[in-house]
Amino acid sequence: MTVKAVSIVAKSGAGKTTLLEKVIPILKERGYRVGVIKHDAHRFDIDHPGKDSHRLASAGADTLLIASPEKLALVKKHAASPPIAELLATYFTDVDIVLTEGFKHGSLSKIELHRKERSATLICRGAENDPTLQAVASDEPLELDVPVLDLNDAGAIADFIEERFLK
Repeated sequence: MTVKAVSIVAKSGAGKTTLLEKVIPILKERGYRVGVIKHDAHRFDIDHPGKDSHRLASAGADTLLIASPEKLALVKKHAASPPIAELLATYFTDVDIVLTEGFKHGSLSKIELHRKERSATLICRGAENDPTLQAVASDEPLELDVPVLDLNDAGAIADFIEERFLK
């Protein structure tokens, strides 16, 4: 089974998380099961000192699963970030679409966010021409070879994702 996925990419501070916070509920209201992968180029911890899970991880557990009646969290140590295809195939076969935040140099289809006050240039057009770019969500008009969506219209962006990736 191929998992459908699209990466939301942008320069830091452009509003990727904010946009996803608006698009996810729209897709959920339309009946889709949505997964998200947040790419973090830095180290992160989901548990905190003093918590049992942190104590067990600090003791050397290579894999830690925290389970409750409502959700689960998996912490798995590894030497390098797993390939996106492996993450999709392992953890996301139960959803209709996976939206990733980041992975700007990855091979997934991309929607790039552009804010004129943040940058005059795009990641996927200009110095590089990323063939995986499917659209740009912008707060200003742009002349591009891909659709330009209104960054402030989460419904239109959800429409694009639905038409391009879910139909």
